Amino acid sequence: MKIKGKTWKFGNNINTDEIVPARYLNTSDAYELAKHCMEDADNNFAQKVQKGDIIIGGSNFGCGSSREHAPIAIKACGVSLVIAKTFARIFFRNSINIGLPILECPDVVDDVENGHILEVNLEKGIIKNDTINKEYRSSSYPPFMQELIHAGGLINWVKGYNNR
Repeated sequence: MKIKGKTWKFGNNINTDEIVPARYLNTSDAYELAKHCMEDADNNFAQKVQKGDIIIGGSNFGCGSSREHAPIAIKACGVSLVIAKTFARIFFRNSINIGLPILECPDVVDDVENGHILEVNLEKGIIKNDTINKEYRSSSYPPFMQELIHAGGLINWVKGYNNR
């Protein structure tokens, strides 16, 4: 799977309340949650982000509560990938379960600025910053996780598995 998009950079310890504030958790509708994605970190993010864009985070991205609303909001607002120095483990698992690709690559985070264009090959773990013409390596997903991502998440993968 190849992804190309513009970057939106955030800092360290972006928690699930900054990704989707708790005051909006009275709904489970993904597109309603997307309207408030990153609202407490960047009030206008949901209006500015374009389909295919990439979020860049610092260390401990997705810390806080274990709610899956956070990666759902990110995916529903059109973000194709999140790259961070590190992720909170429950956010990592929730992201994979809903089919949102995420990668840990500290060197990319250090070099990227808002608006850079990245090209990412998830199968090979290659990240290219077209803006500064620099290439990086990240761990690639094992085959079973690639299947989950391609299927759009665990539920879709299980449904497809029953049809194999």
